[in-house]
Amino acid sequence: MRPSRFDDTGNTPSTSGRWDLHRLNPPNRLWGSNGVTFGPDGRLYVAQFLAGQISAVDTATGDVDVVVPLDGPVQAPDDLAFGADGSMYIADLTPGRVWRRSPQGAYSLVSDQVQVPNGITCVGDRLFVNEMKMNGRLLELFPDGGDPVVLTDGLALGNAMQLGPDGCLYYPHMIGNQVWRIPPDGGTPELFAEEVDDPVAVRFDKGGVLVVLSRGPAGIVTRIDLATGTRSVVVSGVLGLDNAAFDAENRMFVSSFGSGGVTEMREDGRTREIVPRGLSGPFGVTVDLRGTVFAADHYRLAGPGDSGEHDSSGVITHELQPFVHGITADDGLLHFASEYGDVRTYDPVRRTTRVRVQGLKEPTGIERAPDGALVVAESGAGRVVRIDGRIDGTDTVTVLAEGLRHPVDIAFDTEGRCYVSDDELGAVLRIDDDGETVTVADGLGAPQGLAVRGDELFTVDVEHRCLRALSLTTGETRIDAEDLAVGLPPGITRTEPALFAAGMPGSPRPFAGLAVSPDGSLLLSANGEGSILHLSARAPSEG
Repeated sequence: MRPSRFDDTGNTPSTSGRWDLHRLNPPNRLWGSNGVTFGPDGRLYVAQFLAGQISAVDTATGDVDVVVPLDGPVQAPDDLAFGADGSMYIADLTPGRVWRRSPQGAYSLVSDQVQVPNGITCVGDRLFVNEMKMNGRLLELFPDGGDPVVLTDGLALGNAMQLGPDGCLYYPHMIGNQVWRIPPDGGTPELFAEEVDDPVAVRFDKGGVLVVLSRGPAGIVTRIDLATGTRSVVVSGVLGLDNAAFDAENRMFVSSFGSGGVTEMREDGRTREIVPRGLSGPFGVTVDLRGTVFAADHYRLAGPGDSGEHDSSGVITHELQPFVHGITADDGLLHFASEYGDVRTYDPVRRTTRVRVQGLKEPTGIERAPDGALVVAESGAGRVVRIDGRIDGTDTVTVLAEGLRHPVDIAFDTEGRCYVSDDELGAVLRIDDDGETVTVADGLGAPQGLAVRGDELFTVDVEHRCLRALSLTTGETRIDAEDLAVGLPPGITRTEPALFAAGMPGSPRPFAGLAVSPDGSLLLSANGEGSILHLSARAPSEG
């Protein structure tokens, strides 16, 4: 059992002589959960796309063991299946590869000719995979050699599929709310079901009933009788369902791309957590004037809060917000930056979202300037840009600074001066009114999250796993906290998966955010373990 993906002990490893540190939510024991299937040993195997690893879950005890580590050849596993000989086949989405892992643990590449491979299934000794993109294909692959055979194309985002009792392969069109089927030897694909809520996975229970999972916020599950077409629909409340597997007793276990974990789900929608859900990052973090903490968690807007009926992780989901990374609170609104190029403004009361800008190159940190404009670190372009809203509702973008290496986060001091962290340059810079940059601290390793508290500037140094403080009046620096659970676990190196895959979103870049609360405490994204750290200043007498 692994209490934390970062620290086997499950204890808070961070230390500080100036701050009291505690987690606002527990570490995420299962860092994301996507494809699930039972293995020959009776355990539930879980492909963890964001984590880049595969774990096995004992559904009786909830114990989690990493089977395919994140520093192995597999980069971004999204689904998996077992062949008749016990081999594990893995859809490695971002690099476009399909792997075979032998029962002895040896890896071999089956194919690199599939774009955005997602749904994967075995029919005896035969292997099938589909593509999660528009006009995607469904193919048969041959582990022992041979070119792929295309059964059909025209898929509108394929995903989890399975052979039905009638001998056909069933698969979803995620765009279009449809379920299709085709014989495994090829032929004309047939539309089987329409108006199915956001289908992300199709599975068959032990009685041959088709079970379709919805990727939406309500956790809808639709059951369809193949013979009569009769449907039953339940609302489970498990946000962002991804996949399902049935054990020998026909119990259904589901995964969630939105919040991870593994949950047992009954036919009436009642649930029992096997592995608690949690944060998938977190990335950016912010806090509003009421003290409510919000985290940009890649697939959703989330934050620590009272546990709900279906969530014992100490995390609540405010809204499904795809691909949110940078975040800042602003007078009742929330502004998001997505590494996939857009900046959005969200009204939590009206639950409306307005796209402000599109087409930026990997925007990450975002902050509101004193005059109300939004300032964004455009990481991929090496720029810092300013977004001004017009009366007519449109926005203009101007460049404040360029020629940076990899700007990550933005902060303003009490005098309205703008600062930016650059994790490749290893420095924090000030941007003057003329666009020139002045180095205020260097030799920092990889500074990411940035925040100003009074006359001090703080940054999260991911390379050295510490919180650094800089006096804006004297220029003195110090380390305020060490051994932070940020970045990759110690000793782990891996190839960073691509941000895009065949035009589709790939694997996001981790971002350890930082924010100051109205009471002067700090909030830090401990993205190495999936928690938010709260740092409250100690009184001087406490040392």
